[in-house]
Amino acid sequence: MEDVGCELDARQAANARSTLCRTLYGRLFTWLVNKINETLKSTQREKNLALLDFYGFELLDINSFEQFAINYSAEKIHQNFVHNLLRLEQELYIREGLEWTRVDFFDNESICELIDKPCYGILSIINEPHLNSNEALLLRIQQCCAGHPNFISGAQNSMGFKIRHFANVVSYSIHRFLEKNSDVLPKFVSGALYQSKLPLVQSLFPEGNPRRQVTRKPTTLSSNVRTQLHTLLAIIKNRRSHYVFCIKPNECKQSHTFDLALVQHQVRYMSLMPLVHLCRTGHCFHLPHAKFYNRYKLLNSSTWPHYRGSGNADSIPGCSIVEGVALIIRNLPLPAAEFTIGTKNVFVRSPRTEYELEQFRRERINELAILIQTNFRMYVARKRYLRMRQSQIVIASAWRTWRARKEYTVMKYKRQVNWAVDVISRYYRHWKIRHFLLTIPMRLPPNTLSPLSSEWPTSPKFLAETSRLLRAIYHRWKCYIYRNSFDQTSRNRMREKVTASIIFKDRKASYSRSVGHPFVGDYVRLRHNQQWKKMCVETNDQYVVFADIINKITRSSGKLVPILLVLSTSALLLLDQRTLQIKYRVPASEIYRMSLSPYLDDVAVFHVKASDFGRKKGDFVFQTGHVIEIVTKMFLVIQNATGKPPEIHISTEFEANFGQQTIIFSFKYGGMSDLVQSQPKVTRKANRMEITV
Repeated sequence: MEDVGCELDARQAANARSTLCRTLYGRLFTWLVNKINETLKSTQREKNLALLDFYGFELLDINSFEQFAINYSAEKIHQNFVHNLLRLEQELYIREGLEWTRVDFFDNESICELIDKPCYGILSIINEPHLNSNEALLLRIQQCCAGHPNFISGAQNSMGFKIRHFANVVSYSIHRFLEKNSDVLPKFVSGALYQSKLPLVQSLFPEGNPRRQVTRKPTTLSSNVRTQLHTLLAIIKNRRSHYVFCIKPNECKQSHTFDLALVQHQVRYMSLMPLVHLCRTGHCFHLPHAKFYNRYKLLNSSTWPHYRGSGNADSIPGCSIVEGVALIIRNLPLPAAEFTIGTKNVFVRSPRTEYELEQFRRERINELAILIQTNFRMYVARKRYLRMRQSQIVIASAWRTWRARKEYTVMKYKRQVNWAVDVISRYYRHWKIRHFLLTIPMRLPPNTLSPLSSEWPTSPKFLAETSRLLRAIYHRWKCYIYRNSFDQTSRNRMREKVTASIIFKDRKASYSRSVGHPFVGDYVRLRHNQQWKKMCVETNDQYVVFADIINKITRSSGKLVPILLVLSTSALLLLDQRTLQIKYRVPASEIYRMSLSPYLDDVAVFHVKASDFGRKKGDFVFQTGHVIEIVTKMFLVIQNATGKPPEIHISTEFEANFGQQTIIFSFKYGGMSDLVQSQPKVTRKANRMEITV
């Protein structure tokens, strides 16, 4: 992955983080809206209903660039509302020659020009490239906007200005205007996000693609806001818009509580009173003459399907459309005062009249549709009946003949196919069975006589159970051959290995290291020592099971002392490694338990029964690399001597008897590796002996 890192200080990093959060939120919101619109978009041409939830006017204690952009958007939306509902509607009445008394209203077009006028508007000034500080921006705004009736300069030494909006006067702080306006995500952040494994994140940050050549300068936030707002207004311009105003009842967010002054203020600056007056005295609906005629001509029998006119003209272009519209209106069961015919449009005064007019049209359309459907269905049904009646007899006869012949042919073919399949499958199965049984010896690997070998030739699926049984018989035969090849010594060693596996497998971490090494027993060749041969006669320890120099852990300090350990068939002997003088001889029947830890250490504790010797000397603690072998051989010696196996205790903490004192052995794992062997650290603390592995 390419390194796209960059060193930043704390302030720069915080700004980059905030910019990333805003950019990610905005782009993810846009992506979600586009996905929803694509899902809801219909492929057919039909009428659509769109909802636009627009933010309202903001007036905070401290107003910055965000509030400036929001209030500018509110100004443009309010201007669009005033222009469409108050100005254009009244201009239409005057053009159509209707009697009309003009309704006065507040037009905020000058406020919008103050903000978005080309070259000299506040949004254009913010984007001037030579402005590099907020102070210079404020000075430039004051120079260009001074004298405007809706612009108020701030107090001296104050970093701000005021705008008299349609709702109220808002004081803006110029602090961080330029920085927020050029809130562009750094290139290295876009590059890092483009390298994400999520396709969604890559699609949200296409500018991070290193192959993409970006030559133009990134657009500013104010330019984006103005462009998006103008695009939205252009879309709304060609649509029929309905407005819903939300009025805040009080500042305390309480239900059933209305602040009269606050409500009156909102009603005034939203121009709702002129709108109510216009709705009461004006018209709610209008259509051009031709569209009105074509839409509602089915309501009158004289105009449906064609109106000939008073002069009995042959077609509609030869007669007056206005005359047909007047005829439709006169025959409607509605007051004539609800309709007004202008020079180019027909006006309807109340919404109820428009609703009733549409209701009449829907009922008439249903009547006409039923009439058309009745005649068409009758025609189609009779025509289909006659055609079917003529052809049914011939088709039925031919079809029955063909079906009988087809059934006979298919039945004969299936019988032949089944017979052929049975013959082929029977011979094929016999051949596969014979081939499998005859080729098993040739497909076996050369080292297949080893009991550890699990290789076996593959077999067909229908011989899976036979293959399994043959494999089991073959494995038992290999084990039988393998066992017969052992002499007595090898059998004894195998017995020791099996015993070690039963005792230590999955219980002692160092067991896996002893599997591949044979149990030699006499590591110091003690059986060939002449001095030992003389001594063992006296103690009846002629047969040496194990002999090696190990470390005996002292009871007082925990130090390691080398000593020769000899294990015979009847006792455990500790000798001086130079003089072979016997220091301790413990009969095998006196040892009843052996304790070890589950770790990689080579420490073992032999517990002696509470006899005279045990009460005097206590238990023995040894450390040796052949701990698995010693414990295994000791286990077998004690079992042969006493007739029952001793207890093997494996735990991280256990007790040991040191004469008149009981010591607690505690093992702690210090991270010893399987590949590195090191002496364990033994520490004696009061009645505890800690061994760190």
